Amino acid sequence: MIEIVQLPVLTDNYVYLLHDPCSGATAAVDPAVAEPVLRALDERGWRLSQVLNTHHHSDHVGGNLSLKERTGCEIVGSWHDRGRIPGIDRTVGEGDTVHLGEASASVLDVPGHTLGHIAYWFAEDHALFCGDTLFALGCGRLFEGSAEDMWRSLGKLRGLPAATRVYCAHEYTQANARFAVTVEPQNRALADRVLHVDQLRRCGSPTVPSTLGEELATNPFLRADDASLKARLGMAAAGDVAVFAEIRRRKDRFRA
Repeated sequence: MIEIVQLPVLTDNYVYLLHDPCSGATAAVDPAVAEPVLRALDERGWRLSQVLNTHHHSDHVGGNLSLKERTGCEIVGSWHDRGRIPGIDRTVGEGDTVHLGEASASVLDVPGHTLGHIAYWFAEDHALFCGDTLFALGCGRLFEGSAEDMWRSLGKLRGLPAATRVYCAHEYTQANARFAVTVEPQNRALADRVLHVDQLRRCGSPTVPSTLGEELATNPFLRADDASLKARLGMAAAGDVAVFAEIRRRKDRFRA
């Protein structure tokens, strides 16, 4: 099993260090900045071997070049973003495998937030690193892709095992929860989760990772095909993509 260290950086980002204890290989997922990563490595006596980027936004790649200069690590990212990810060495896409010592991750193409967005799924570790595609109780804004792109990408993630731990890249859960209850006010599982999220944040604890099972039960962006949710929105006869697009539009306009 890989060791996973969660590093809060900037205002609400998470960087993840993944360490294979058998080989000593270590990866950083979406390093927004370098210094917290370097400190965490030094504290543990780990050497960075890879950076795994999910997409090209600056709050996910901002530490790439400094980390590469200091450690000589390999930088991995989507082939689509080969001109937009600083220092990229290896390009990957759907069906490729990324090895971290004796551990391995399948690469999933999940466009929507950006056209070149990818996710890394460590099946044996039940760990998904999905950047800004799927959040706890939310999903990423559609900056480059369409609603159809994102719904298809989320469908790919929905097909993973329910026990999968969802390591998203931002602590947005409390704000997402305030919106989610406007879409499904009768969802008992969601109401219970909101209470738990509020309790965690009062204690200064992260709400990430969640599990995919939790998201399937409570995240409105994964539930656009649910009949009761469609009825609640007055879209009982609408297609799933249209319902998803409406939820996304409502979230974009939502002010807590």
